Amino acid sequence: MLLMKITQPERVLRKAACTLNAVTSADQSTSPQPPARRARRADAERNRAAIIEAAGVVFAEQGCAVDVREIARRSGVGMGTLYRHFPTKDDLLATVMEREFTSWLTAAHEAAAATEDPWEALTGFFEQTLANQAHNRALVETYTATGTPARECARHRDAFIDELRIRCVDAGLLRDGVTTTDLVLLSTSLSQAVQAADDSRPGQWRRLLRISLDGLSSRNTEPLPESAPHAGAAT
Repeated sequence: MLLMKITQPERVLRKAACTLNAVTSADQSTSPQPPARRARRADAERNRAAIIEAAGVVFAEQGCAVDVREIARRSGVGMGTLYRHFPTKDDLLATVMEREFTSWLTAAHEAAAATEDPWEALTGFFEQTLANQAHNRALVETYTATGTPARECARHRDAFIDELRIRCVDAGLLRDGVTTTDLVLLSTSLSQAVQAADDSRPGQWRRLLRISLDGLSSRNTEPLPESAPHAGAAT
């Protein structure tokens, strides 16, 4: 068998040809999409946004048990379109709850940053949280069922509550021994109170909140009981 000797110029030409082919392929893959395809994608994005927007309203009004046909009706899309974007109601609910949580936490950060007094920032956070939940049945039902939002959402929430706690501690306004965990659990408990105080007692949670906040004040000097260890913790 004869072996062909490839000269240096030939190597350069072959390399250039390979490079040109790669660039041509990349150009073809990134070439502008046809107008019809762009229009279909834009329609799909609009439909998805309409579904999420309508679902947010319907879930807030009627809770997690709402029929998805009502969501499709209000969003102006067919059931097939809804299921293409969200194969199950749980998928849609999770998307809506994450959006609601992000919106709430962003507003809470902005309100706290605009409030100079640390105690007002802490109490304002509780007020805002419960007022938001009082107008969103699905939000309360979800937190009541799971005890917490999704893990990543809970991490951001807990970090923010810790910031509020530290501000109050540094100002000497928070009762000795109150921990971030205490405040998180208090928020969760009051969230359940929002659901328990149904439409016949819509303002009951405000009374319970005021009682709870008074117990957090540094005016209370009696030591708090020791918290119990987590189940399964080493002794």
